Amino acid sequence: MNNLTDIFLAGNSSIITWLLMFATSFLGGIIASVSPCSLAMLPLMIGYVGGCSKETPFRTFIQLSCFILGTAIVFTVIGIICAITGSVFASAFGGYFTLIMASLLLVIGLKITNILDFEIPVIIKSMPKNNTSSLFLYPILLGIAFALAGTPCSTPILAGIMVFAAMGKNLAAAVIMLFLFAIGQGLILIIAGLFTSTFKNIKKFSNITDKFVKFSGWLIILVAIYLYYKVFSPLI
Repeated sequence: MNNLTDIFLAGNSSIITWLLMFATSFLGGIIASVSPCSLAMLPLMIGYVGGCSKETPFRTFIQLSCFILGTAIVFTVIGIICAITGSVFASAFGGYFTLIMASLLLVIGLKITNILDFEIPVIIKSMPKNNTSSLFLYPILLGIAFALAGTPCSTPILAGIMVFAAMGKNLAAAVIMLFLFAIGQGLILIIAGLFTSTFKNIKKFSNITDKFVKFSGWLIILVAIYLYYKVFSPLI
């Protein structure tokens, strides 16, 4: 237990802070998955990954789980990159690194709240064709492609979590944060895939989730302002 504690204390945050960030990362994944544009994509994604109208519920569950595993692989690698680059840049730039991260958070918050309107770059323009009945490999590859492509729904929230992972400069914690985001993002996909009749009920919550997403954007903006204050307060 002490060894595990030492791992998380290797960064500049306390255990309580990391536990809060883990919960926030998981919640961020859920928020990204239930935003209005994500809900609109659910029927297409489930049909594309598992063909829920043709497959048994168990087979659909396996395929969707493998899809989420594919996204988790990509996000885990992103977590490693964030932690390593965070440590490097923090050592090289000191307080400037915090200013850079605060600025990124501010832009992300303004994007989520729709104060700023700009397109999110997409790495992969189209998803691969489902010409195989593979139960494991194809859904994993599709999950990897989906994670690399990103969506306007999840990318701002994901970017915010990446910033926090980089600021924490803790490899193990950053990996867990991005992994939990992937699980949270995929949870609604599995539920909807197994209970497709819930689509109509889920869509009724679009207005509520849209407000919740914007609320999370305002929280990110407040965090950015706090970071600016921490940097500049000694000069006042």
